[in-house]
This record gives sequence, C-alpha cells and structure tokens, in this order.
Amino acid sequence: MRIKISLLTLMLVAFCYAKAPKTYQSGTLLQMDSVDCGYDENSGKSFAGEVLGTDSAHKKTHQLLCQEYLLQNDRVIYRIRPRDEKHPVLLPVGEKAQFRIQKDKMLLLVEDGDNKEREYNVVSMTPRAETKAAEATPSRLNHLQ
Repeated sequence: MRIKISLLTLMLVAFCYAKAPKTYQSGTLLQMDSVDCGYDENSGKSFAGEVLGTDSAHKKTHQLLCQEYLLQNDRVIYRIRPRDEKHPVLLPVGEKAQFRIQKDKMLLLVEDGDNKEREYNVVSMTPRAETKAAEATPSRLNHLQ
C-alpha cells in the first residue's frame, strides 16, 4: 500500500513539474546589413592633464556599426539585432533558422550552427507583400457572383 501511495505521489509531482515543449517558428535569414548604432568617444585627457588643468582635450571618435539581419517568416519580415553587442555571432545568410519570441526578445536557433539559442532585439516587423496580395484578392465561390 505504501509503495502505491509513494508511486502515485511521485507521478503527481512529475506531472506538476512537466513543461510544455518549446514551440519554434521557422524562417530564412535573407540578408545582413551593417547599420550605425552610435559613436565611440575616446578622450585624450590624461590624469595629469586633469589635475594640472591643461587644455589638451582632443577627442577621438569613430562610428560603431551593428549587425542587422532580415529574417523572413511565412507572414512577417523581422529586422533583428543581436542583444550582445560586444560579442555578436555572424549568422549564415540564406540558411533556415528556428525562432521563438519570449517577452521582449527573440530567441534564435540556427539549424546548421552550434545549436545555441541567442537573444536578439526586434527592430521592426513588416508584413510580407505576397500575403497581403493573396488576402486582398476576393475569392469567388461560383461564376454568378
């Protein structure tokens, strides 16, 4: 009797902790662009210059570029950027990718890559033109309409 109760309890606990499997959508990485995401400034002031008050403050600036990808789904084209700006991973353009949207980020998994989910920010979403055109054309049920 005790074995049945402990087995039933174990099964109930396992059922309560079971999670639904992660569902992914599939898409194709169409292209990668380098877009402006700010400037990096390096001040020429040294500690001695700050203390002594010398006015040799020249600044070096250079433009920072971020990777921006187009990910095409069957209905939507997503424009995404990696959340980890310091160590971005190059994605293979033209390859299939699996993704899911969780809260405020997109989790992307490239099939031929290292099978790691990486976080991306969605910059914009555009409905596909082919989907709009297909929905805009009226469908006729018969020839009398």
